[in-house]
Amino acid sequence: MARDPKKTAAEPEFDARLIRDLALLLEETGLSEIEIEREGRRIRVARQVTVQAVAAPAAAALPVAAPMPAATAPPELAPSHGDAAKHPGAVTSPMVGTAFLAADPDAQPYVKVGDSVAKGQTLLIIEAMKTMNPIPAPRAGKIVQVLISNGAPVEYGQPLVIIE
Repeated sequence: MARDPKKTAAEPEFDARLIRDLALLLEETGLSEIEIEREGRRIRVARQVTVQAVAAPAAAALPVAAPMPAATAPPELAPSHGDAAKHPGAVTSPMVGTAFLAADPDAQPYVKVGDSVAKGQTLLIIEAMKTMNPIPAPRAGKIVQVLISNGAPVEYGQPLVIIE
C-alpha cells in the first residue's frame, strides 16, 4: 500500500492477474499475441511463435483418442489446404480456438470421411475461452475430407471439413 502514494501519472498500474489470464488464453487458443485496451491503457501479451512445438504435443495426444485414423489423413491433404478453402463445400471455422472431433477422447468422432450428414448436425466442437461451441453442418451431404486433427488449434476462416 506504500506504493500507491508514490505512483505518478506516468506509472501505469498493471494487473498481474490479467496478464496471467491473457497468457493462459494465448496458450489455450494457440494465438501468438493478444492486445487489450481499457481506459486508455493498452496491454499486449505475446509469445514466440513455435508452431512445431504447439503441433507436437497435440499430435502426441492423438494416439489416445479414437479418431486417430481419421486425424492422420489431413496431413496428407495439407498441400491442397489452400484449395480446400476455396472448395464450395468447405466448412470454415467461425472463430479462433481448439478443435475437437469428438465429445471426449474415448468417444467416437462426430463425423468421419464417408459419413452422410444432415443440415444442422454437429460436425465438431471448437473450444474458445473455455466455451465449447458446436459447429453445425451448413447443409446436408457427405463428408469427403476432414482437414484438421483432434485438439488442433484453428484460426478464423480456416477450412475444417468438406461436405459434398
